Amino acid sequence: MPAIEELTTGRQGDEHRRITMLGYPDGRRLLARSRFRHEPLRLAGSIEHIYDTCCHVFLLTWVVRADRLISTLLLLQVHGRLTARDLAERLEISERTVLRDMDALSAAGVPVVADRGPGGGWRLVDGYQTKLTGLTAAETQALFVAQPPQLFAALGLGSAVETAWLKLHAALPAASQQQAERARRSILIDPRGWQASQSLASLPVLLDALWRERRVRFIYDRGLSEPGERLVNPLGLVARGSVWYLVAWRNDELRTYRVSRIRDAVLDEQPSTRPANFDLATYWESSTVEFRERLPRYFATFLVAPSVMRWARYRGWRLEEEHEEGSRVRIRVRFDAEEEALQFALSFGADIEVVEPPELRDKVLETARNTVERYNIT
Repeated sequence: MPAIEELTTGRQGDEHRRITMLGYPDGRRLLARSRFRHEPLRLAGSIEHIYDTCCHVFLLTWVVRADRLISTLLLLQVHGRLTARDLAERLEISERTVLRDMDALSAAGVPVVADRGPGGGWRLVDGYQTKLTGLTAAETQALFVAQPPQLFAALGLGSAVETAWLKLHAALPAASQQQAERARRSILIDPRGWQASQSLASLPVLLDALWRERRVRFIYDRGLSEPGERLVNPLGLVARGSVWYLVAWRNDELRTYRVSRIRDAVLDEQPSTRPANFDLATYWESSTVEFRERLPRYFATFLVAPSVMRWARYRGWRLEEEHEEGSRVRIRVRFDAEEEALQFALSFGADIEVVEPPELRDKVLETARNTVERYNIT
């Protein structure tokens, strides 16, 4: 009679994957089926082949899980305390898997404990640290890609960053050092635009206020209105391209200030306060979306000669629609204001015609007549 044997070969999500094998003692051909999500596993071969396959599955499963356990340990070291839901979202696993991983870490001697109640979560016992020096090739490349030196220099950290890279480079194995050098030579990130850079004289003071957790006082130039004094609780600095912004808490509201408009910044003697559960990245993403939604929008449709299209496409994301219409191209473009659309319409002379809105068409005609009168052309 054939023998029936069931092997646990791995785990996916919260389910075991089991292979039921039907074979003969002498190792003749057999059939295996999987009971994972009711999917059949069509596998035929010798009993030795099946056991070899199972060993490979065991090895892959443990490698993946070991990598996840290391990631869990590092997340707890960095963040101090995280809930099971936080860990599940960061590691893309279920909360039940998180609980099993915590049991595994505890069994391995890692002092991980759970705090219950509001503000609770998983954490490492105070003072526990682990030294994990193994870096994959991708992790080494990510660390040593040449970072924008202008950003670090603006923060006053240029020399410190270079020294830190040298120390990290010296601690790497020889093979990893070659990968690090290749990453630094091959990729350079330059966030600067082509316009002249603006003054960032206040940036080191703002950074110092963040490190010391102190309030900061400065004069802020709002552009069209008179400059005014501000006393704020700094929460973070954001570099968008080459433009720096200060995110701060003032009068129970979150505010964003352009650093190039800040002058005479000084630290205040009082410690700064921080709103509960504030996250800089989350705030910046939501405020960016809100800012874009508040931008003024003015749409206009034109018929243009093909020669105009390279300039229209140069506007990039502002070109909403385009399709051929006879010998010309119909385009729909988004502008910030009617004046901008008028300038665009007047830039190409007879090679462009306003289709809509009609008030823009009337303004183009009026401007053209005034221009002709100005030059006294009859």
